[in-house]
Amino acid sequence: MTDAPLVRHENAAPSLVRLVPLDRPWRWLAAGWADLAARPAIALCYGALIVAASWALVFALHLLDWIFLLLPMAAGFMFVAPILAVGLYDTSRRLEAGEPASLATAIGAWRRNADQLALLGLVMMLFHLAWLRLAQLLFALFFSGGSPGWDNVVPALLFSRPSLPFLATGTAIGFVLAVILFAIAAVSIPMLHDRPVSAITAVVTSVAAVRRNWKPMAVWAALIVIFTAFGIATLFVGLVVTMPLIGHATWHAYRDLVAGVTPPSATPAAAASPR
Repeated sequence: MTDAPLVRHENAAPSLVRLVPLDRPWRWLAAGWADLAARPAIALCYGALIVAASWALVFALHLLDWIFLLLPMAAGFMFVAPILAVGLYDTSRRLEAGEPASLATAIGAWRRNADQLALLGLVMMLFHLAWLRLAQLLFALFFSGGSPGWDNVVPALLFSRPSLPFLATGTAIGFVLAVILFAIAAVSIPMLHDRPVSAITAVVTSVAAVRRNWKPMAVWAALIVIFTAFGIATLFVGLVVTMPLIGHATWHAYRDLVAGVTPPSATPAAAASPR
């Protein structure tokens, strides 16, 4: 049995953002690890799919002779990862509620508030495409000798004369895009999965959560970067564990940061029912 889609209420009251202490991201990681350990098959299947997709992208870049995009593609992974983790949010939600969780329920998690999740996913994909296009333009600006091959991509990107300004400019632009996207997506996607709200309400709530808790959220962002970098540095194999861990922990970050609000009743009969 799968969940019915959420019925969105456009006049739902905006959620309240809690203030959390600086050390709270470590609790989110601990809770995420507990969820991963409780349903390891779901988490590892998700992680394995991410690894397989990453290897497929590397192979495609090789065939297209775009191997110079490997570094920005790996960095841009964080732009789309939050929307890919909806099934992990659903698994954590089910474990929290004492409901059965399986790979089938995780795959079907998109059915809840599907239109708003798709809308926000489109926004994140556009961010990713914009980042890749900027990376192409920057490479063309700083390197005039054509695309490097596998044998010289590392020396060209890291040790050549234009590599330092290229990396500095790319890092600065990527940092700005990453900060914007982190503020947009920090809690918005689990919120859309959990509650019948619009994408605009979820994004406004997410930005407010990051702004009001900027110190713990900076720690959380740094931890995400570290775990993701570790996964990529191990030829993507480490993402088998780090991707599900971050996904489960993000659910607990959302639950910690956003206070519960009961939306208006869907029908007059429901509103009149005794509590």
